[in-house]
Amino acid sequence: MKNVDKILEIEALTENLTKHFAKNNLLKIKVLYFISQYENLSVSMIIEKLGLKKSNFALMTKELENEGFVVSKQGEIDKRCRLMTLTEKGKEELASFMSCLDSFFADGSSEVEKALGTISSYLNKKI
Repeated sequence: MKNVDKILEIEALTENLTKHFAKNNLLKIKVLYFISQYENLSVSMIIEKLGLKKSNFALMTKELENEGFVVSKQGEIDKRCRLMTLTEKGKEELASFMSCLDSFFADGSSEVEKALGTISSYLNKKI
């Protein structure tokens, strides 16, 4: 199996797995996760990490703001820049999802953790 085939298979399998645990919308969970991981990055940088169109991200974050999951604020240094932060409600929603996923992988070995860490580290360097 070629590397490209492996990457596509991993992506499909992980998306199906996470859909299983995402009560509402998988994209919503992804956005919450990336905002939690990159709170000090601008919205445009988060969009780049997620690989979304600006309009799709704007619609999603507007919905998340209306639901009380995130807060948008102006950058302190660059006033044109917008930063996103999770609210307590957003943190609870993400924690609930992560808890479900953690319990699914509770019997995971260190080999699994090492493999996931390697994949994550490699892809973060490439993207």
